[in-house]
Amino acid sequence: MNRAHTVNSISRFTYEQLIKWGVSEELAEYVNLLALLFVVIILVYVVHYVVRRVLRIALINIFKRTKIAFFGNLLENRFAHFLALSAPLVIVRAAIPIVLADFPYVIGNFNKLADIYMILIIIWIIVAVVKACANTLRESPVFKSKPIDSYIQVVRIILFIIGLVMVFSILTGKSPITFFTAMGAISAILLLMFKDTIMGFVASIQVTANDMVRIGDWITMTKYGADGDVIEINLTTVKVQNFDKTITTIPTYALISDSFQNWRGMQQFGGRRIKRAIYIKQSHIKFLTPEELEIYRKIQSIQSYIDHRQKDIDKNNDRMGADKSLLINGRNLTNAGLYRKYIDSYLANHTGTNKKMTMMVRQLAPTVNGLPLEIYAFANTTKWVEYEHIMADIFDHLLASARYFDLDIFELEGSGDVKPLRFTEPINHQSLG
Repeated sequence: MNRAHTVNSISRFTYEQLIKWGVSEELAEYVNLLALLFVVIILVYVVHYVVRRVLRIALINIFKRTKIAFFGNLLENRFAHFLALSAPLVIVRAAIPIVLADFPYVIGNFNKLADIYMILIIIWIIVAVVKACANTLRESPVFKSKPIDSYIQVVRIILFIIGLVMVFSILTGKSPITFFTAMGAISAILLLMFKDTIMGFVASIQVTANDMVRIGDWITMTKYGADGDVIEINLTTVKVQNFDKTITTIPTYALISDSFQNWRGMQQFGGRRIKRAIYIKQSHIKFLTPEELEIYRKIQSIQSYIDHRQKDIDKNNDRMGADKSLLINGRNLTNAGLYRKYIDSYLANHTGTNKKMTMMVRQLAPTVNGLPLEIYAFANTTKWVEYEHIMADIFDHLLASARYFDLDIFELEGSGDVKPLRFTEPINHQSLG
C-alpha cells in the first residue's frame, strides 16, 4: 500500500516500527489500528478518571464549606461523572485521524459519531443540573408541595427533542429546518402519540395554578380506589399511597376532569369532623312528671338547665291555664329533650372536641329505625388514630348514658335476643301421640 498520502507522523511512526519488526504491510495496518485504539482507550479512561476525581473532590469541598444543598445534589445526580465524560472527547476527536489514518474513508463517519456523543453528553450534563435544582427546591418549604417532577419531565422532553433534531442534522447533513418541516407533515400522528403527555402537562399547570393538589395532601378519589396521601405528581400520573400502604396511580388529567375530595382544609383548620347519629326508639320518648324531674336533677350537667327551663314552662302553663292533670296539656320537658341537652353539655366539656368549631346535636327526620339524634362536632386533632379514639370515647359514653333517660337505642334483634317458647301447662304426650 502506498503510504505517500499518510501525513500523520504518529501513525506513520508506529506503522514503520511494525514493518521493521517483521509484520507484513497488510497485517501491519490492522495491528497499527488496534495498537493505536488501545492507547486511545487507556488515555480516555485515565483522563476521565482523573477529571471526575478532581471534580468530585472540588464539589465535596465546596459543599462542606458553603453548606449549599445544590452542590450536594450535583454529586448525587452524577454531575461530575457526566462533565468528566466531555474531557476525553477532545482526545477522541484528535485521535480519530491518527487511529484511522490507514482507513480515511471512515473518518467522516466516526467524526459524526463523536459529534452525536458530544450532544448526548451536553444533554446529560444539563439534565443532571436540572435534577439537582429540582432536589434543592424540594427541600424548600415553599416548593415542597409543588409538582416539580412534572416540570423536570417537560424540560427533559424538550432537551431530547432538541438533541434528536441535532442528531438528525448531523447524520443527514441537512438543516434542522428540514426536520421540523417533516415533523409538521406528521404532526397529527405525533399529537396522537403524545396525547397523554400533552394533556398531563396542561393538567399539571392547572393543578399548580389553582392549588388543587399538593404533595402530602390526603385525597379521596373513589373512581380510582384512591384514599391516602399524594406522594408524587409528575407529567402523566399522580401517585397516592393509600392507608393500607398500597400505591394507586391516577392520570394527572383526571384531577381536572373528574371529581375528588381533598382533605387539606380539614388538616389546616386543625379539627376533623364527627358526624354520626344515635337512633332512639320513638316509643320510649315521653313527657316527664315532676317526680321524674326530681330524679333527673341528680344529673349534674343538666341540673341548672332543668331548673331554668321548668320555671319558663310553669310560667307559660299558668298564663295559659293549662290543666296539668294530663301531661299532654301545656308544655312539658321530655326525656329525649333532656338527653339531647345532656349530649350538648357533654360535648362542650369533652377534652377531645374543638370548641372553636361548630358543635351541635340535632334531631333528624324519624325513620323506620327510630329517631336519629345526630352529633355534629369536630375533634381537636386531625390525626387518624387520635380522632378515632376521641369519637369512640364520646359514643361509648352516650350509648351507655341513654338508659339513664329511660331511652333505648334501636338495633335489630339477633338470634341471642329471641326468647325461647315456654309451655305454661304440662304437655300431654298421649294427645301428641
